Amino acid sequence: MTEPDLPISQQPSLPGYTTRKAVNISVVASWTHRQLEHFLGGKERTRIIVVLACVLGLASADTATVGASAAQLISQLHITNTDIGLLVTVPSLLAAVGSLPFGVAADRLRRTRILGLAVLLWGIVMVWSATVNTFGGLLITRVFLGFITAAAGPITASLVGDYFPGTERGRIYGYILTGELLGAGLGFEVTGDISVISWRAAFFILAIPGFILARFLFKLPEPKRGRRIRIQKNPVQPENLPFDYAEYTDEASAGMQGKAYVHSNVDQHIDQNDTNTDAQRLAHELGIEPEARRILRRDPRRLKIVSATKYVMSIPTNLILIAAGASGYFFLAGVATFGMEFVTKWYKINQFFAGLLMLVVGAGAVAGVLLAGRISDTLIKHGVLRGRIYIAIGAAALTTICFIPALITNSPLAALPYLTVAAFGLSAQNPPIDAARLDIVPPLLWGRAEGARTFVRTAAQAVAPTLFGFVSEYIFSGGSSHTADSLRWTFLIMLIPLAANALIMVKAIKSYPVDVATAAASSGTIQNKNTN
Repeated sequence: MTEPDLPISQQPSLPGYTTRKAVNISVVASWTHRQLEHFLGGKERTRIIVVLACVLGLASADTATVGASAAQLISQLHITNTDIGLLVTVPSLLAAVGSLPFGVAADRLRRTRILGLAVLLWGIVMVWSATVNTFGGLLITRVFLGFITAAAGPITASLVGDYFPGTERGRIYGYILTGELLGAGLGFEVTGDISVISWRAAFFILAIPGFILARFLFKLPEPKRGRRIRIQKNPVQPENLPFDYAEYTDEASAGMQGKAYVHSNVDQHIDQNDTNTDAQRLAHELGIEPEARRILRRDPRRLKIVSATKYVMSIPTNLILIAAGASGYFFLAGVATFGMEFVTKWYKINQFFAGLLMLVVGAGAVAGVLLAGRISDTLIKHGVLRGRIYIAIGAAALTTICFIPALITNSPLAALPYLTVAAFGLSAQNPPIDAARLDIVPPLLWGRAEGARTFVRTAAQAVAPTLFGFVSEYIFSGGSSHTADSLRWTFLIMLIPLAANALIMVKAIKSYPVDVATAAASSGTIQNKNTN
């Protein structure tokens, strides 16, 4: 005789099962954390890389959330697709303007504190944006968000240059830029699905990680500019280091006391005069001569913003990389804003399956940033000075070639491999370009150089959503709402600047070695003056 079924509330509890389940989850989480630390090279490295990746991830998640919430915003706020473009364009314009003063701050002030405060304010404004009732009110919150997010680019670039040696900057940039892609995936899939229920809830939930991230940023150590702490795998105590640890960090770096990392088991010291990147050392070994008239002989810290900007914009390779990067981010901004709408309309699938498709494509993009940075670093180590430029050119060409068949076919399964490879190429350009920029600019100008680049890049990102929306709405569909065919033609036309990306970077093959040697000569001249 079997016992009668009891109501759930009267069934005996299974504390052992619940405990075992909790323990299993804890074990898996602990194992994953250990593997990540091992992969990235240590606890402190992991903390720095993950935090900086999350900073970039928040901004891209915000943009993707606006795109994924487009239908709900249009319906509830009674706006058009062009207005959706403005919600992305306006903050990008403000970010472009704000990048210049934040570039100056990155070269002169405590960077981790500025970045932490910016992220904290970002979370507050996101909560505010979830409470507005009109398009005008939402646009005002986007203005504040745009200026706040301007801090991310210049400060992140400056910190990467001082935290990590040149031998692995391409790889490190790949890890950090992965956060940008994962943030976009979060916006498309997670907050995008939440926005189907309520766009306000999507914005509010997105603010929560900002408050958590700000706390970690305030605790990051502040490295000295131009004299990098080689935060790598071998932990040693400060008293065992053959240099004064406090000399290599700012006074507020107490959060890292007791833990420092040096280059290898053999390299247990840091040469104070060794501030050259791996590419600069290779250029010296190859006998590349600098351009004498562009050797910087003044202390960069004393340059006004106009003089500093004029100098970094006089570097030929820097101009090329800025133009190439801007064209890539221009296309990426259009995809982030209208990609979900295009996928659902052209391939005739619902938003859930469109989100899954975008996640697969996003995985290709993640693979691109992880592999491209590592490969470009390896090429430098094997004596290929232009390795980073070659990788960026190949990735740009691959992107254009693969996007065309994906936009011609209307089968999601047929398009998926092309879209994935195209996303791989689009993201693969960025780590080698970002690492190459640090090779051609003296260290004490990294913040202002990144500010100038961010100004151009975010301006391109600002124009893209509105231009994509305008072209699809008024050129290819005669003023009516977006159709699948109008979006397809818009993406095809916008491939033209993306194709020009590869052609632009070909010019860097000639200018890059000379600019690398010139930056090394500038750093040596400045350092000798400071020593004397």
